[in-house]
Amino acid sequence: MTELWRLGAADIASRVTNREISATEVTEQSLQRLQDVNPAINAVVQQMPEAALAAARAVDDAIADGHSAGILAGVPVTVKVNIDQQGFANTNGIRIQQDNVAGQDSPVVTNLRKAGAIIVGRTNTPAFSMRWFTRNSLHGHTLNPRNKMLTPGGSSGGSAAAVAAGICALGHGTDIAGSLSGLCLRAARHSTEPGSSSSRQPVASRSPHRRPVNCGIRPYRTQHSGSQAWTRRHGGRQRTRPLVGARPT
Repeated sequence: MTELWRLGAADIASRVTNREISATEVTEQSLQRLQDVNPAINAVVQQMPEAALAAARAVDDAIADGHSAGILAGVPVTVKVNIDQQGFANTNGIRIQQDNVAGQDSPVVTNLRKAGAIIVGRTNTPAFSMRWFTRNSLHGHTLNPRNKMLTPGGSSGGSAAAVAAGICALGHGTDIAGSLSGLCLRAARHSTEPGSSSSRQPVASRSPHRRPVNCGIRPYRTQHSGSQAWTRRHGGRQRTRPLVGARPT
């Protein structure tokens, strides 16, 4: 069986659109990958397998009927727990918001759905999304899938770990002070800005402790693995094995 979780987002969308593979197949493998590796890294803290499979079937039905399913047709994605997704708590990593259930989707989630992406889970963040590591008293500690001794970064460390481990092809993150550029260094992922500052999407947070802000994703690229980049900077040596089979860089 082809390991579809190893494919990139563009490849998946192209193959699904051309009916070489189905969105349902991709989603089933993504959900299986989630079950296989997430217990070791705690990247995804809220799951929605039934909704994900239903969304995948809708994408397949649209393509079968000759309609466009979107530029992200069938691509498995995760979203961070600090933005609204209908029916799920926008916890922002703090206990007092564990019952802060969203009544509607944020613009980010709405746009992902419109593009045909399949949301397979919601990823961890530090309390108030304000740390360079990803740990909180509500959802616990997220580990770097390449090396448990290294942080996946923060505040979008759950997103980075999920992508690096092959749970999803794309992960939503927020960046106010380097959250995404830092985690790319540590988890060997790439982040990209979806548009100019005038087109950035609002978080539309329901949190009573945090006002909505416009969060863009700042570009950062590295060709080094997280462990290599980290140990070179600090002059150390990397001897530990990856926690899980990581997605190719």
